[in-house]
Amino acid sequence: MRTGKRGTAKEKAARVNVGPLVATGALIAALAAFALPVRAETVIKSHGISTFGDLALPADFTHLPYVNPDAPKGGEMSQWAPGSFDSFNPYAIAGNPAALASIFYESILSGTADDVSAAYCLLCETMEYPEDRSWVIFNLRQDVKFSDGSPMTAEDVLFSYELFRDKGIPEYRSVANAKFQSVEVLDPYRIKFTFSPGTPFRDMPGQAGSLTIFSKKHYIENNRDLEKSSLEPFLGTGPYVLESFKPGQQVIYARDPDYWGEKHPLNVGQNNFDRIRIEYFADDNAAFEAFKGGVYTFRNESLPKRWALEYEFPAVQSGAVIREVLPSGNIAGGQSIIFNLRRAQFQDPRVREALGLMFNFEWSNRSLFYDLFARVNSIWENSEMAATGTPTPEEIAILQPLVDEGLLPASILTDEVRMGSVSSADNALDRRNLRRASQLLDEAGWVAGDDGIRRNDKGETLRMEMIHSRTDLMPVMNAYVENLRALGVDASFDIIDDPQLQQRASPPDFDFDALPTTVVNGGLEPGGVLKQAWASVARDNSSRNRMGYANPAVDRLLDQVEAAASRQDLTTVIRSLDRVLRSEFVVVPRYYKKDNWVAYYNMYERPENLPPYAVGELAFWWYNPEKAEALKASGALK
Repeated sequence: MRTGKRGTAKEKAARVNVGPLVATGALIAALAAFALPVRAETVIKSHGISTFGDLALPADFTHLPYVNPDAPKGGEMSQWAPGSFDSFNPYAIAGNPAALASIFYESILSGTADDVSAAYCLLCETMEYPEDRSWVIFNLRQDVKFSDGSPMTAEDVLFSYELFRDKGIPEYRSVANAKFQSVEVLDPYRIKFTFSPGTPFRDMPGQAGSLTIFSKKHYIENNRDLEKSSLEPFLGTGPYVLESFKPGQQVIYARDPDYWGEKHPLNVGQNNFDRIRIEYFADDNAAFEAFKGGVYTFRNESLPKRWALEYEFPAVQSGAVIREVLPSGNIAGGQSIIFNLRRAQFQDPRVREALGLMFNFEWSNRSLFYDLFARVNSIWENSEMAATGTPTPEEIAILQPLVDEGLLPASILTDEVRMGSVSSADNALDRRNLRRASQLLDEAGWVAGDDGIRRNDKGETLRMEMIHSRTDLMPVMNAYVENLRALGVDASFDIIDDPQLQQRASPPDFDFDALPTTVVNGGLEPGGVLKQAWASVARDNSSRNRMGYANPAVDRLLDQVEAAASRQDLTTVIRSLDRVLRSEFVVVPRYYKKDNWVAYYNMYERPENLPPYAVGELAFWWYNPEKAEALKASGALK
């Protein structure tokens, strides 16, 4: 096990120069120098850690700056979820987990909704780590209890680490396990994580602190299995427990009245609802009608047509339902259409570029989305990490060695970054883009026959079957299919049920040609999670790398993402990575909404100033019983 102790430059120089010393006096002096005490390693002890810079909150903070510390407890918050569920285990590939299935659990550290760099002690009193972050010790709180009242100790932390190490989903194990050299219980409330030499240590204390903690005793005594779906949750320390459920229809979570962390500064003003209820509906139309009827009470709208035209029902007009546009500082969701790069027809980037040219965002936004969406160009859209123009000198310094080794083309150093295709808003089919796409497919050997269908020299058709379970995607996807067919592509968009989608879109099947989905970008402070989505090692075992992407140049860039020593360094590396990924046309970028569109029954209240990275309706909003009674008296709520 590493001690983490490092020699100073002077000590290293002394070791190198001992051999040539022959004069007795010099030799004695050198040996005397070695007898001096080695300088102790600087160990930082803190109430949290920040990836870059200092923590914003002092050790004695009493509550988060964006919450109402006097928010009352009580009432119910209810929302909807699509499809169905058959499990409360969100950590297994098997099964379809219920919404909010991780609500029972906590981690040693907790982030905040106003600072993406910070993580503060939740289950720990303090943490200790050296300047190079090669290890971390968590000094655990001694008052933390599981929801059955049993104490949480370092043994539970070690057990949880080993559980995810051995039984976590393959994409996690393939990336994370090699980073941990050892985990050691120092005493019942102290645990040390030591990280593997050669690992970029910047994010590792935070990664260790993000570990979900289960009860070792409960898991073993009940013969649980992390790899299997189950309708019984594991035992956690979180503020909510399972009250009741109807498989595939409804879930109700209840606030634990004996929750250990009620007065923790991170929790003051949060976890305010006595109950959180989730109602399941087969599709969005049924869910919207249920909302209008008061079956559930908070809705985050995603459909622009509905937001533009259908929120004038009586409850909105009377004020019983509040309709708000709330700002969002989040990075764009990366909504795209991904190609299954394991399929032969998508190997040539010219093919992928041609297929991307057929997506007409401008027409879709005007005709289908009421000009409420913005275009996605970058995988890190709506952030400073999105690549723009030609590479900066700092980006060139990162990309040049990869060009020199033949891992990237020299054009990456001089070309403008690839943008999403620009199309006419007047017609669904842009003729200019059609001509360019036709030329690209001809060059790639996919030639249109007498029937208009494109085939290669083996007589195989250029097929592109897209699948999803969301019916609301049909208008825009059907328009895309029609454009692809005009190009000679054997294209289709098929609606399938959720379980079938999960199976076909996940390992080991990956049984699809293309898939409308959200591309993983790692959020506003990307780190190791990007390897689960883009690294070669995750090509065939990761539900985050559904496209099967593998590129040694990108692997090298991902290492630099983890090793970035400053926010500026991270931004530069991500811009370089973004530039490379966009140059390969591995996704068809679609669109995103910059704001949050929410509607809710007028019995909820919230802080006036919301944090930039969360609406927080389940976290720091609260219930007003007088308003609720007024709604019931008026007949707006049952």
